[in-house]
Amino acid sequence: MRHFTNVNDIGDLRAALAEAIEVKKDRFAFTHLGKNKTLLMIFFNSSLRTRLSTQKAAMNLGMNVIVLDVNQGAWKLETERGVIMDGDKPEHLLEAIPVMGCYCDVIGVRSFARFESKKDDYEEKILTQFIQYSGRPVFSMEAATRHPLQSFADLITIEEFRKTDRPKIVLTWAPHPKSLPQAVANSFAEWINATGYELVIANPEGYDLDPKFVGGAKVTHNQDEALRGADFVYAKNWSAYEDPNYGKVLNMDRSWTVTAEKMALTNNAYFMHCLPVRRNMIVSDDVIEAPTSLVIPEAANREISAQVVLKRILESL
Repeated sequence: MRHFTNVNDIGDLRAALAEAIEVKKDRFAFTHLGKNKTLLMIFFNSSLRTRLSTQKAAMNLGMNVIVLDVNQGAWKLETERGVIMDGDKPEHLLEAIPVMGCYCDVIGVRSFARFESKKDDYEEKILTQFIQYSGRPVFSMEAATRHPLQSFADLITIEEFRKTDRPKIVLTWAPHPKSLPQAVANSFAEWINATGYELVIANPEGYDLDPKFVGGAKVTHNQDEALRGADFVYAKNWSAYEDPNYGKVLNMDRSWTVTAEKMALTNNAYFMHCLPVRRNMIVSDDVIEAPTSLVIPEAANREISAQVVLKRILESL
């Protein structure tokens, strides 16, 4: 595997999940792969789980790790061509990227949607430039439209806890005070659709996702209807996708908060969220603290998803 940006890059999901189980049994069985290899992790946005889990995964594989926070540890970077650089950005990404590639063997990039241009966000301008100009294998640590390491970890978690061959999985919008990207929701839908499991997406009017990611999933604007009989409930906020409201918060309808009453409609479903989560906005205290909450196992599996991806990249070098 040369690059990792979406579910198609991982190949056969059953093989990937089997590999994840193998890695989880012995995280240090493949340290020879990373010997004398360096991972450069580049963050354009804040991170906790992604930073820690990916660095730990690389260390498990014997890699050296460099972490660069672009907003604190580097010059401000211009990303657009044709700009007269007479402002506060003294370096262009097109010089910075190949320079970064000189100092490492693999690059991980985290760069969120900016909500300045839907076209630029959905063309993944920053991630694509790293793939084009770094000369190194590149993997996404969350981009404008997808978060594949999170979705892979989500799927590993579902495989560990599912009780039926084809569980019903509900991705539900929940309220949040700020504009958030569609990346986690897009990616989760993309990965679950690839499994063939039953996927229902519930969101208020105005919050429908890009049809490319929705795929064959059922979409409803009735959360209670979606939750009935669910085996897994994945709560996540996202801002509006459709123009002219792209990137906007249209409402903060608290009736969409996942509560114990909502979970009572399900088939004793497990609750999932990528974290960080705003309690009593996205989910009530009693739901996230219940024995059926998988948020911690899910976060722990971020190490495993990252390690499988890095392992495959190193094997291709």
